[in-house]
Amino acid sequence: MGPRKIHLIGICGTGMGSLSGLLVEAGHQVRGSDENVYPPISTMLARRGIEVMSGYRPANLDWGPDLVIIGNIVSKANPEGEEVLRRGLAFRSFPQAVEELFLRERHPVVVVGTHGKTTTSALMAWVLREAGRDPSWLVGGVLEGEESSYRLGKGPHFVIEGDEYETAFFDKGSKFLHYRPRTGILTSVEFDHAEMFRDLEAVRSAFAAFLALIPREGSLIYCADDANVRDLAGKCSARRIDYG
Repeated sequence: MGPRKIHLIGICGTGMGSLSGLLVEAGHQVRGSDENVYPPISTMLARRGIEVMSGYRPANLDWGPDLVIIGNIVSKANPEGEEVLRRGLAFRSFPQAVEELFLRERHPVVVVGTHGKTTTSALMAWVLREAGRDPSWLVGGVLEGEESSYRLGKGPHFVIEGDEYETAFFDKGSKFLHYRPRTGILTSVEFDHAEMFRDLEAVRSAFAAFLALIPREGSLIYCADDANVRDLAGKCSARRIDYG
């Protein structure tokens, strides 16, 4: 797939800002819009030469993007999102775009859990880098010594922080269900995001659906100190490695 013109609605979110950097590294032409444009994300985007339009307006799409990526902060009533539908533009959610553009030809190492995702993802990316594997990564924080929350490497591994929160206004499933895990790392499972999950069992069901995506020839690394994690891991058909 050659270079494309890609527009991100909600570009100044931590994940969306990092994705825009990855897209530029992959050779795409990137612009975006947001209501709240301020450092540090706005500074990072400016360094990458990414134009950010302040506010959501139909005219922001006049540059003719080939693809629009819609962040989960964007509601169904967003005027720019409505214009995407009116014009019949191709669009994806954040996790759909990551899967389609970066994960299909790589070995996704997906880090999930109620707590500890960012730290564990950063450590995993560091380990693969120090092992000479030249990994890619997309993490919800800046890695020590890298000054970036993303990287597009040439190796097969892509480390990504998998969020259990909803994908977009048009997809209420968890983001991590899009990430094609070949290796999964599960840190913890507790009741959280009460606006999305009605109780602990609903949270457990989301993580169980994620574990079911790991192929039999893949691997699950899990924290055996957590009772919910132990129980869910026991039902996973992939090779299992525990830690504590």
